Amino acid sequence: MVEVKVNGTYTDSSILIGESIQNVGKYIPPTGVFVVTDEKVKSIYGSSFAHLPCFCIGQGEEHKSLQTAESIYRWLLSQDADRSSFILAIGGGIVCDVAGYVASTFMRGVRFGFVSTTLLSQVDASVGGKNGVNLDGYKNIVGTFNQPEFVICDPQTLISLDERDFRAGLAEVVKHTLIADSDMFRYLEQNSTLLANRNVEAISKVVENSVRIKAQIVSNDEREQGERRKLNLGHTWGHAVEKLTKLPHGEAVSLGLIFA
Repeated sequence: MVEVKVNGTYTDSSILIGESIQNVGKYIPPTGVFVVTDEKVKSIYGSSFAHLPCFCIGQGEEHKSLQTAESIYRWLLSQDADRSSFILAIGGGIVCDVAGYVASTFMRGVRFGFVSTTLLSQVDASVGGKNGVNLDGYKNIVGTFNQPEFVICDPQTLISLDERDFRAGLAEVVKHTLIADSDMFRYLEQNSTLLANRNVEAISKVVENSVRIKAQIVSNDEREQGERRKLNLGHTWGHAVEKLTKLPHGEAVSLGLIFA
């Protein structure tokens, strides 16, 4: 396992690359933990958190909304959650974005952590402390900067990903190499077959590289006043493509990178 630190204004975040979802109990409190996930993730990994109260959100950008956040707030209240509670998000970028936003705002903020189960989330969405929801077609227009206490990036969870979702995550990997690491760009070219076949060693290598690049940038500019804007490479065009075509985020970003 490799640990990469992100230094935040209020909390430092530990990104745990190679840690197993089965070991999540080591990083959460013994009581007061509430899980946010989706039905697909629960169907695959539910045995890892069957003993914890769980809220499932829908899949797709339309569920990344204030309405979903409100539903989770009401559920937390019905479960007697309080300021000492801990929210554990288990899933991809949408789950982590929504759960991070809820945790940052419920009772003015409670502790939270992520188990990131998609490649796009492991290399980008769950790292860096951006949490938020969409509003009236505007992506991430409501949100917070707030670091999770930990992010578990288990390479084994990527084996069960749909092929399209896996390839979409590679777009963000390419983005990071274009920003900061020409050697890793060449590694991607030379090892594309290994990556396409989801070789655990190759995947772990590119996840660690992307996390290190993003962690350094975010630690220097958490609130996107300057250097962090580099991470938006391909996203101006990409978000337009995503909105108009409904393509998955990673595919839209790959087109945005070409436009850029």
